[in-house]
Amino acid sequence: MREYLSLLLNRAVWAAALLTPGLSPSQDLKPEEIYARLLPSVMTLKVVNTQGDRFTGSGFLALGEGLAVTSWHVVFDAAEVTAHFADGTKVEVLGVVDKDERHDLALIRLKITGRPLAKLAKTPPRVGARAYVIGAPRGFAFSIADGLLSQVQSIDGFPQYQMSCPLSTGNSGGPMVNERGEVVGVASWSKIDAQNVNFAVPAEHLSRLNPRKPVVPCKDLAARAHLPVARSESTLCAKTADETDSDRDLESFRKFLKTSAGQKITVTVQDGKKPQVFNFVVPE
Repeated sequence: MREYLSLLLNRAVWAAALLTPGLSPSQDLKPEEIYARLLPSVMTLKVVNTQGDRFTGSGFLALGEGLAVTSWHVVFDAAEVTAHFADGTKVEVLGVVDKDERHDLALIRLKITGRPLAKLAKTPPRVGARAYVIGAPRGFAFSIADGLLSQVQSIDGFPQYQMSCPLSTGNSGGPMVNERGEVVGVASWSKIDAQNVNFAVPAEHLSRLNPRKPVVPCKDLAARAHLPVARSESTLCAKTADETDSDRDLESFRKFLKTSAGQKITVTVQDGKKPQVFNFVVPE
């Protein structure tokens, strides 16, 4: 009888732990443990576009052997892409397997095998939860930063994760992970006139990408590529110039304007003095 009561008590305690907010049978990891777990799967993407400009983005292995996730705007007009890993491995990106332009996601094929895949979270994070991002801000590869999931905002017709993790150009396409080192989102863009108001696309949208599609070489994809829909009064966080190049040049900006007719955008001009901000609707 005592053994039976003890068994019931143990089950009740375990059930209470599962149902109590903040408790989980999965143990949270220290930041350094999260970094060590994710690092073999994270890459810095070096992109050369059809105009010969060089850019830097981020990505991570997921959804299958030799496959990686990044932001669509990192590779949308790429002619050549190479992936660099923290251990010094450098591999060719063969092309794009699938893309989701609405959610700014791309699945790319790498000429590599045998590396671990990042684990995707099965449940979405709660507002206020600790979050981490790993990427290449301003070309400083394999940098980790932390923050909170500030809120879930509806933007461009779908929920996006607003986070306080700092993002810079070069972070786009990198993983946003929870305290168990599981990917909950893909770093995408930042609000240009705010402090630490950054956004990631929820990882649940990765299920829309089909890893069984044939690879489209980057040079073939670029011929018919166009930018994702411009976000109101914001700037995309990747498709970034690397540490040796200036930011998006005039020709790229003109191309952006051609694909943004009717959109309200903000342009910030920095000439060494006080920044000037211009808000306008792109003429059709």
